[in-house]
Amino acid sequence: MPAMPEAPLLADLIVHHRATPGALLPLLHAVQDAFGHIPSEAVPAIAEALNLSRAEVHGVITYYHHFRQWPAGRHVVQVCQAESCQACGSRALTAAAERIFGCALGQTRADGAVTLEAVYCLGLCAQSPAVQVDERLHARVSEAKLARIAQQLGVQEVAA
Repeated sequence: MPAMPEAPLLADLIVHHRATPGALLPLLHAVQDAFGHIPSEAVPAIAEALNLSRAEVHGVITYYHHFRQWPAGRHVVQVCQAESCQACGSRALTAAAERIFGCALGQTRADGAVTLEAVYCLGLCAQSPAVQVDERLHARVSEAKLARIAQQLGVQEVAA
């Protein structure tokens, strides 16, 4: 197993969170905040420190959609898939997002510009469909509005 170049930082995060009741989730959030994802090389150290199996740690990482196992693109575009947004057209918006950003849900565009993700409620149900780009929420998003957002990010639509 290759050594993590960020091992000292990971060790500090583990020490900081190890004694916290229910430490796994806060520690995973801290690791993702620090590295932008949860490197697979971190799983054994986290499991050992918290007296868990690697499978338990991996199961939590893969269960929660918030956690990433690989680095995200320079911009993260999240399209809400919850019922309210679906009722207001998020499925069509998702298809448009895949076309506009040039990658499928759960994928990162080949040039690393965008990671496209599904989320299951952004709290804008009365203003559906909703999208979050990086840390900014967008309400009542149409295909045209999404294309303008892509343009503002400097992301060119991938030719079909």
